[in-house]
Amino acid sequence: MDHQIYSALTLFISLLVEAMPFLLFGVLLSSSLIVFLDEGKLIEMLPSNPILGAFIGSFFGFCFPVCECGNVPVARRFLLQGLPTSVAISFLLAAPTINPVVLWSTYVAFRGQPEVFWLRIIFSLTIAMTLGCLFSLQKDCRPLLKPSLAKRLTVLLDAKAQAKSKPVNNLSNSYSLLQSGSFILGQPGQVIKMDDALLKAEEEKQKKEALGRKFNLFIENVTQELRDLGGVLILGSAIASTIQVFIPREIILNIGQDTVTSIIAMMVLASVVSICSTVDSFFVLSFSSTFTTASLVAFLVFGPMIDIKAMGLMLSIFKPRMIFYLMVIIAQFTFIFTLSYSYFF
Repeated sequence: MDHQIYSALTLFISLLVEAMPFLLFGVLLSSSLIVFLDEGKLIEMLPSNPILGAFIGSFFGFCFPVCECGNVPVARRFLLQGLPTSVAISFLLAAPTINPVVLWSTYVAFRGQPEVFWLRIIFSLTIAMTLGCLFSLQKDCRPLLKPSLAKRLTVLLDAKAQAKSKPVNNLSNSYSLLQSGSFILGQPGQVIKMDDALLKAEEEKQKKEALGRKFNLFIENVTQELRDLGGVLILGSAIASTIQVFIPREIILNIGQDTVTSIIAMMVLASVVSICSTVDSFFVLSFSSTFTTASLVAFLVFGPMIDIKAMGLMLSIFKPRMIFYLMVIIAQFTFIFTLSYSYFF
């Protein structure tokens, strides 16, 4: 018994040591882009075509490299900006996998099995783009959203429509004083021209304050994500090491070598464990000697899209019926793709 505990502890620590640098790098990069990237300009550049939007949305994780913990808030912002449903859905499903941090960690973990790396990319992109195009048939996404979010979107869309319809006032024609510089109001009826040096000092002060707020936001986001994701990583590593050591190896071998049951078992495990996609490659790597390649890919494809944690977060955006549709369709696609690979290759 002591030997088993020692083995489980050794495996647990090794998983943490391998995965922690990738988690830290992913959190730092994600926080940096969220804080310092001009999201508004990026959103304005997106196409309105649903098919093209699904394609671009699937690769949008390179701009917002977030795992399944951070993709939901970003997708929510996309929807509230009035972007096509195809962009939001494809990003929601692809971003936890198709981003530089996760791809790098997958490559490092499975250097000896490069097919796992490529299959994860191909299957994840195919599923995300297919579902993005499928739900793009729903022109108005509000019936799919929670009532509170749908009402908010209606208000925002109405406000945008009113803003476009209003003519822009030409202030320079109405107030000739504004043509020669910047002014501030003093006493009623009195206008005071600001000195150029005072203007520059005020601008510098505002820039420093804005930079300070961004830095504080960066620190808060890093701290929050490390606390949340680090806890999930520790729990997932503990589950993996416990399964490997304390469950009889014969049971694992019997499940892992059967084509159908191994795929189903790893999909269920992925949804229950809910480990962050940044480090899930190192988690599932511990099963590589006992489970088939197809089942490992099923874990890496299905888990980041649909797990208990992700479904809980999605409830902040979609109605339960929508989440059920996503879960069923993604599970079917993942099972068919991985089962086909196991039979033909």
